[in-house]
Amino acid sequence: MHVESLIGMLIIGALAGWLSGKIMQGRGFGVIGNIIVGIVGAFLAGAIFPALGFAVGGGVLASVIHATIGAVILLFVIGLIRKAR
Repeated sequence: MHVESLIGMLIIGALAGWLSGKIMQGRGFGVIGNIIVGIVGAFLAGAIFPALGFAVGGGVLASVIHATIGAVILLFVIGLIRKAR
């Protein structure tokens, strides 16, 4: 993995985490937490969406949308786990 792709992944993850925090109304985890949620959400979406036959497309905007959807799903699941405690 090149440094440029790592930086791009962090930027897309940060943007996706921020967007998912806004969509889920206050369920974000701060800047660093949102970056982590965005990156994990992108991985989650990358694992689940192809199995379901769902494809967003290519490019940076599609990557942000893909990662944001995954991060929203992740925040929803985290919210369910927090309520179960």
